[in-house]
Amino acid sequence: TSLSRMDIYPNWTAEPLREKITEKYGFSSDQVICGAGETEIISWIVRTFAAPGEGVLMYEPCFPMYHLSAEAENRRCVYVPMGSEFEFRIDDYISAIDDSIRILFLTNPHSPTGKLMPLEDVSRICRAADQRLVVLDEAYIHFSRTEGGFGLLKEFNNLVVLRTFSKAFGLAGIRLGFGVGHPDMIRAMLALKPTWNIGQLQIAGGIAALEDDVHVKRTVDMICEMRDYVFQSLAHLNSFRIVPGSRSNFFLVEIIDPAQDSTGVFQALLERGVIVKDCSLSFRGLGKRFLRVDVSLKQHMDRFVDALAELDGS
Repeated sequence: TSLSRMDIYPNWTAEPLREKITEKYGFSSDQVICGAGETEIISWIVRTFAAPGEGVLMYEPCFPMYHLSAEAENRRCVYVPMGSEFEFRIDDYISAIDDSIRILFLTNPHSPTGKLMPLEDVSRICRAADQRLVVLDEAYIHFSRTEGGFGLLKEFNNLVVLRTFSKAFGLAGIRLGFGVGHPDMIRAMLALKPTWNIGQLQIAGGIAALEDDVHVKRTVDMICEMRDYVFQSLAHLNSFRIVPGSRSNFFLVEIIDPAQDSTGVFQALLERGVIVKDCSLSFRGLGKRFLRVDVSLKQHMDRFVDALAELDGS
C-alpha cells in the first residue's frame, strides 16, 4: 500500500496515476501531467507559454487564479466582458486575440456563472487561436452531465484540457489535478515542474477516485437534484434572482433590491449560519450585486433558502 511506501520518494511524474488516467480516458501517458491541484498546473502554463509582458486572455468574470497567476508572473491580462445575461459572446472573445496573446483561458462550465459553452464554440476559439495555447478548464464538467472536451484533443494540438479531483471526486484536501494535451506541451511543462510535487498518498488517492464511478455518479445526481430544487424554491423571491442556466455545482444570485448589496447580504447570511461567496471580493467585474452559492445536501440548501427568504424585501 501507499502507507508502506511513505519513506520512499514518489515517481517524479506520478506515473502510476498518469497511467490510470490514460487507461480511463484513452490517452497516452506522455499527454498527461499531474499537479497539486489545477492551480499548480495553471501557474506552469503561464510561465511556460507566455513571456513577461505577453498577453493572457480570459473572460470577465472568471476563475481568479488565471489573472492572479498571470499578474504574479508579470504577464498582461486581457479581459473580455460577458453579456448582460452572462452570454459568452464568442465573437468578442475571438476579436480580442491579437499578436500579443499567447494563452487563452476558458472554463466549462464557467465559473462563477455555471454556464456551459457548446463544444462547437470551443472549437471555433481553438481554430481562431491558431498557434496560441487554449486552456479548457473542466473542473466542474461532471455536473454538466456531458463528456466534456477531451474529444477535441484529437483535432487541436494547441489545446490543453484541465481536470481536478477537488469537485465531483470530493478530494479538495488532497490537492490533485491533471492536464491533457499534445506531448510537446506536456514535455515543456515537465521541464519546470517541481521534481516531487505529487506525493504517494496523492497518487494512491487519485487512482482510487478514478475507480469509484459509483461515488461520482451519486455525487453528481445529488448536486443536480438539489440545484433544481433550490432554483424552484427561490423562484418567488423579489429582492433576489438566480442567474439562470447553471450546469455546475454552484450558481449566481443577483441582488435586485437596491437597498442591499453583496457584502451586506453575505454578512446577514453568515449570521444565520450560511456561508456563500461575496463576488465583489472573489471575482473581477461583478461589483456588489452578486453572490456565488455552492450546491450541497438538502439540509444545507434548506437553511440557505430559509435565510435568503428572511432577507427578501427586508
